[in-house]
Amino acid sequence: MSRTVYLNGEYLPEGEAKVSIFDRGFLFGDGAYEVVPVMDGLMVDVEPFLVRLENSLSELQIDWPCSKEEYLEMHRQLIDRNDLSEGMIYSQVTRGMVPQRSFGFPEDTPTTLMAFTQVVRHRDNPLAESGIKVAIVDDIRWKRRDIKSIALLAQCLAKQAANVKGGYEGWMVEDGFVTEGTSSSAYIVKDGVLITRPLSNLILAGIRRKLLLKLAAEHQIRIEERPFTIKEALEADEALMSAASCSVLPVVEIDGQMIGDGKPGKVYRQLRALYLDNARENAVIKVAG
Repeated sequence: MSRTVYLNGEYLPEGEAKVSIFDRGFLFGDGAYEVVPVMDGLMVDVEPFLVRLENSLSELQIDWPCSKEEYLEMHRQLIDRNDLSEGMIYSQVTRGMVPQRSFGFPEDTPTTLMAFTQVVRHRDNPLAESGIKVAIVDDIRWKRRDIKSIALLAQCLAKQAANVKGGYEGWMVEDGFVTEGTSSSAYIVKDGVLITRPLSNLILAGIRRKLLLKLAAEHQIRIEERPFTIKEALEADEALMSAASCSVLPVVEIDGQMIGDGKPGKVYRQLRALYLDNARENAVIKVAG
C-alpha cells in the first residue's frame, strides 16, 4: 500500500511527490533533516528534536518553512493518514529551488519541506536481545558534524564499509578516538561507568544521547563524557548505541572481538528500559482520527 507523504503543503501518494532537479538539496545537499520516533501512534522526544532542527537551520542560514505548530501538525497528519503505530517520521528542509546552479545563497527563495513515515520496531526489536556487531571505520566527515545536514555521503561510505566487514553499524575513528556511529551515538561501559564522547562540532548532539545521560544521572549511573579509544572499547564490560531508528541497542562485538561476555549487559538493559518508559510518558498526542 502506498504511503501518504508531505511535500510543500500537500499530502500526496508517495509516487506523485516530485521535487525539481534544481532544488539545492538535490544539487548541493543544501539542507537539514530530522527524525522523530513514533510509538503507539504518538511522537516521542519532540522538544529536543525541535531544538536541534532550529539549531541546524540557524547554522545553515535557512528559514523555517512554516511555524513550529504547523510543522508538528504535519507530523500528526502523517501519523494519522498512514495509520502509523510504531516507526518514525523523516522530514527534510532545503534552501529551495533555483533556476541557475550557483554556490552562493539565492535571495527570496522559498524553502522545500518534505516528510514521510517509515515503519520500524522500537520495543519488540530482536536486536535488543541478540545485540549488534560494530566495525571500526575511518571518520572522513567535515568539521561541522553538529549540524544535521542532508549531505551524508561520508556516512554512507562509512556505513557501507562497516557492512562489508560484517557490521550492523560502523564506529568512526579520528586521531585514534571513536567519534560516533555512522548513524548513531556510541557508548562503552567500564566498571559500571557510562562513557561517551562530549558534545562539540565533531559529533551530532544525539537526542537519545541527551535523554540517556539525563536518565543515567537520575538513576545513579556514573557518567564520564570523554573520548575513548578503540582499545578501551575492546576492553569494555559493555558497549551500546542509540539512534531514533532503534532507540537503544547493545553492542556485543567490535571488529570480530567479543565485548564483555558477548551478551547485552546490565547497564544497557537498565538504560533501554528507562528510555522506553520515558518515551511512553512524554509522548505527544496525535490528531484525533
